[in-house]
Amino acid sequence: MNQPVSHHPNQSMLFRHLAAENAHDMAATLATIHPDCVFRDMATGQVFPGLAGAERHYRQWWDAFGNVVERSALGSAHWIDGDTYVAEPQYVGRHVGPFLGLAATGRSFTLPFVVFVRFRDGLFVEERFYYDLATLLRQLGQDRIDAAALQAAQAYALGGAA
Repeated sequence: MNQPVSHHPNQSMLFRHLAAENAHDMAATLATIHPDCVFRDMATGQVFPGLAGAERHYRQWWDAFGNVVERSALGSAHWIDGDTYVAEPQYVGRHVGPFLGLAATGRSFTLPFVVFVRFRDGLFVEERFYYDLATLLRQLGQDRIDAAALQAAQAYALGGAA
């Protein structure tokens, strides 16, 4: 992602987190996350609490898509205050593993999304991301998600079996 010009108290942590996330370096990614964190996938209804939840969140996306986050040409990024950042990046990847009950298709995708990140004690404490699940599904050659698979994904987010 391109870096905003102005410097905010948590900006260097944001850059460190993005570099670790895009490298799929779990230890380095988790080192940027507060123990009390919660990740919320608003499209699927998944809520991933704590560091174990954050790891499940990243594993789900990395294992399914091998994705990276990049700045969208049409997107913007803003610090709302010193502890809250909002951006319009995009995921770019290929469907290489199961996702919400869908077998890998091998198809590439670009998924625009909006993310709100809050910091506490200099670490990520909350991430809420919004995207159009139908946009992703169309690019994967699918038209819907099975309700039972979605419920299983929501249970997985909370620590249940995958």
